[in-house]
Amino acid sequence: MPHDFGDAFEPITIAVIGCGNRGRTYASYAIAEPTKCKVVAIAEPRPVTRKLMTEAHLVDKTLVFEDYKDLLKASAETIQTVGKRLADAVLVTVQDFMHEEVTIAFAEQGYHILCEKPMSTNLEACFRMETAVKKAGIIFGMGHVLRYSPYTRALTEVIRSGTLGQLINIVHIEPVGFYHFAHSYVRGNWAREKDSAFSLMTKSCHDLDILCHWLFPGIVTRVSSFGSLQHFRKDQKPKEAGDATRCLDCPHERDCAYSAKKVYLDPATLRPEGWPASVLVDGIPDIENVTAALKTGPYGRCAYECDNDVCDNQIVNVEFSTGATASFTMIAHTKLICERQTRIHFAFGEIVGDMESFTVTDFRTRKSTHHAPKPEGGHHGGGDVGLIRTFIEAVRMKDQSLLGTDVTDALRSHLAVFAAEKARLEGTVVDVVQFEKEMRATYGAAQ
Repeated sequence: MPHDFGDAFEPITIAVIGCGNRGRTYASYAIAEPTKCKVVAIAEPRPVTRKLMTEAHLVDKTLVFEDYKDLLKASAETIQTVGKRLADAVLVTVQDFMHEEVTIAFAEQGYHILCEKPMSTNLEACFRMETAVKKAGIIFGMGHVLRYSPYTRALTEVIRSGTLGQLINIVHIEPVGFYHFAHSYVRGNWAREKDSAFSLMTKSCHDLDILCHWLFPGIVTRVSSFGSLQHFRKDQKPKEAGDATRCLDCPHERDCAYSAKKVYLDPATLRPEGWPASVLVDGIPDIENVTAALKTGPYGRCAYECDNDVCDNQIVNVEFSTGATASFTMIAHTKLICERQTRIHFAFGEIVGDMESFTVTDFRTRKSTHHAPKPEGGHHGGGDVGLIRTFIEAVRMKDQSLLGTDVTDALRSHLAVFAAEKARLEGTVVDVVQFEKEMRATYGAAQ
């Protein structure tokens, strides 16, 4: 049964919808902090993944479902018979195209919601989600985890202090990583726009959001963008690979930067939680099941023989209402894996950071100060832990403001991403304020 908010000692109860990498990551907080929250229900179609999640959290078998619709139905019956939901909150960690339907369905039953990014891959759906969340009056968390790491919190504190004067410009880069991009955006679920969305949305909505966060209270006014798919195409395939379409059959495999054998069968990826090999199989990855997946599944394909079409490089230029500007670059071809590099320029100083530490230089004193916030465990520099902890506390206190954002704020940072892609495709500069007005009028969404 859901948490009684009058009892400060009862853990917040959560249902996990989708028990893949993101669902497991957020849910692990319940194991680390059992007095704060508890997983009491799950929905997951893959049998081994479902079984492992059930066992890890000791979920009652009557609250284990293959399909979220069955969980939703059981919840409706419980609400009707005893007047209570099955849990206090749900984690929406299903595939991107399902975020809208799952979020709206559980919002209508009154659940507080943490939705993995992106909010949706469809702008109209984002507006519908905003409407549903506002109507339900629930706590809504967005999976923009970069906001919640110790590094970002410390850096944001310096920005907000105003000690360096007016914030004038930010230069920000996301180095996706050469094999990470090949895994997710060439061979994986986010490779084709028709199946998911453009890569600026599926990979870098984080980054446009953090720029909006740092430049608050300014809002995005105009954007332009350029980008394309430069490398992961058949015409770039090494001649030595011949007609091979799978890495395990390729004579060039040993010398290929994007060899699936190198990426997935390296000992580092075969640990129980070893990403990215863990994505390939239902359960714990090992040599046998990963090799089998590479022989027949999508992740064993030649990176130059896939049907991918999303950009592997893109730049976005942003103007804010304060007059400040920002430039963002997303690039696949780097050794760094999502280790963002940032330079923030003020009237009287600058900040240079790399997601682990940052250096603040004051032009007036000519002094530089190095900051290395103590990292937390998990991915995104502790942002995953920071987000789920903050969400649980917001639900416990019934205080949306603890998250530092709300559903409309999240929608607006997504709007900037949609506008940037519109600018890239049309070769124009997009007025984002006007774009929002037009989209709200088109989709009947209130301001």
